[in-house]
Amino acid sequence: MAGYLRETDFVMVEEGFSTRDLLEELTLGASQATTGEVTAFFVADLGAVVRKHFCFLKCLPRVQPFYAVKCNSSLGVLKVLAELGLGFSCANKAEMELVQCLGIPASKIIYANPCKQIAQIKYAAKHGVQLLSFDNDMELAKVVKNHPSAKLLLCIANDDSHSLSCLSLKFGALLKSCRPLLQTAKESHVEVVGVSFHVGSGCPDPRAYAQFIADARLVFEMGAELGHRMHILDLGGSFPGVEGAKIASVINSALDLYFPEGCGVDILAKLGRYYVTSAFTLAVSIIAKKEVLLDQPGREEETDSAPKTITYHLDEGIYGIFNSVLFDNTCPTPVLQKKPPTEQPWYSSSLWGPAADGCDCVAEGLWLPQLHVGDWLVFENMGAYTVGMGSLFRGTQTCRITYAMSRVAWKALREQLLPAEQDEDAEGVCKPLSCGWEITDTLCVGPVFTPASIM
Repeated sequence: MAGYLRETDFVMVEEGFSTRDLLEELTLGASQATTGEVTAFFVADLGAVVRKHFCFLKCLPRVQPFYAVKCNSSLGVLKVLAELGLGFSCANKAEMELVQCLGIPASKIIYANPCKQIAQIKYAAKHGVQLLSFDNDMELAKVVKNHPSAKLLLCIANDDSHSLSCLSLKFGALLKSCRPLLQTAKESHVEVVGVSFHVGSGCPDPRAYAQFIADARLVFEMGAELGHRMHILDLGGSFPGVEGAKIASVINSALDLYFPEGCGVDILAKLGRYYVTSAFTLAVSIIAKKEVLLDQPGREEETDSAPKTITYHLDEGIYGIFNSVLFDNTCPTPVLQKKPPTEQPWYSSSLWGPAADGCDCVAEGLWLPQLHVGDWLVFENMGAYTVGMGSLFRGTQTCRITYAMSRVAWKALREQLLPAEQDEDAEGVCKPLSCGWEITDTLCVGPVFTPASIM
């Protein structure tokens, strides 16, 4: 082991004791605290991150994973991924500083933001970060002036209109712009060593990867004609964090067609949600509640059986940890810690954050049993773009994170080997990629994509 992660960095979960058990212990302890202030917290299963990594290597054996630090910059995550040998994709100076403070060498860092401040380009140059991305003349000129020894990835754009978050409007060069950019780079004596792309967050169609890979092949040929020694293909991100599109077989098929093994091209991918989404569970307490009678009967008619809706107020909302409601159009659904009695009635319910406005609605249209102030709600799959996004109403304080890992996962991490019991249940382990272990048996033999024409 490289020594990034130590046993003192997490709680060792023994056999028969789950992270859910740990969560119950922590909520009980928080409820019994005498300070009077109860705040949300995370339990992070680092073993889930380890399992995701081995699954990725099995499903996409030719792809070298880089972690997108912006997705979740918590130290436990960074340390376990560094231990697994990942590279790191950084969007700014703060992220580069963070990973380098952990001892990550500059050779394992990509400064992947196509739009960079001059001061941050100079920082990358000073600290040995060589691999940068660009997508236009102005960014190229800034790099030429402030980091002339940089190795550049040309970020290309394509149709991502079906993705939840379309990035092509903001990032990426159109194919018709690539040759002029490559020509300018050559004349400026700056090396363009590869191509990068991003299919857009929440892309529902895995075939988008095939089209991008086909277009990248075309750009590689342009670069070769102009004298660039291009040897890196960056597949970007948008790999699902939970069960999602069957993308692995599509990517493998396209790589075999356009960048076959032995062609001298290193394949990279920048993953964020994939590694951390399912590893983090959030516990939030109810700080207030209000019951509203639906029919508004007279006082003499008010009874416990009258139809009503209940609004619960939490100490976290959409301007903090639950920002996915705004950006991903999600409806977080809580998991009750204790199963209510079968005879207990359920009520139409909604969850609200602490902001004093009508927009801070975390979820509505829920059916929940009667809950009380001080009760805890648990939300699963909360690892992506939540850490560091604590409520604006508690200042700079961020949510506490308790890291946990099973002894089996710790052993697998130390030995860099997938535990045998995980391999036997390969289908369950690989659910996040929905592709199974035996990629050769499930290769997508769909329509062959050709590079879009340049007009």
